[in-house]
Amino acid sequence: MSDRQDPTTHPLLELWPPIAAMAIVVVVSNIAVQFPINDWLTWGALTYPIAFLVTDLTNRHFGAAATRRVVYVGFGIAVVLSVWAAGPRIACASGSAFLAAQLLDVLIFDRLRRSGAWWRAPLVSSLSASALDTALFFSLAFAGTGLPWITWGLGDFGVKMGMALALLIPFRALMRFVTAAAMNADKSAA
Repeated sequence: MSDRQDPTTHPLLELWPPIAAMAIVVVVSNIAVQFPINDWLTWGALTYPIAFLVTDLTNRHFGAAATRRVVYVGFGIAVVLSVWAAGPRIACASGSAFLAAQLLDVLIFDRLRRSGAWWRAPLVSSLSASALDTALFFSLAFAGTGLPWITWGLGDFGVKMGMALALLIPFRALMRFVTAAAMNADKSAA
């Protein structure tokens, strides 16, 4: 196991940028999901997929164990802030869906990270986790409310599929930066 894979070598202070990014994306998405664009889509569909980009870049740079720490801490912060900003039902639905989906993303990405094409791990992990996130979130947040949650869920997943493809571009660009930063950190530690 390399030092980057060992979570004890990464104090929370070092992981603070992805933790903050994760919490911000989730809280903004929890507010945005309450504003429908139409019967098929809410504004949250356009912001939440960025959480998978944060997770995948963190996994690429720090490894799966440190990324799970980012998910847990980001989850805690996001749920607390979301109760205040979006209400308890949205916060609980979001927290449940977020935790399950992000941990699935970490697992799949980590298993695929060295399997051929650079795009396979972020695309497969994001699509798989997005399906779980969408199903959990929309059923917990909106079932029984009279709102068109099924069509919102379908629209949301459609956008997440498109965003997973579109976010491959910044992933690839940022992956080069993350890889260079990791190599520089390894050299300075040696």
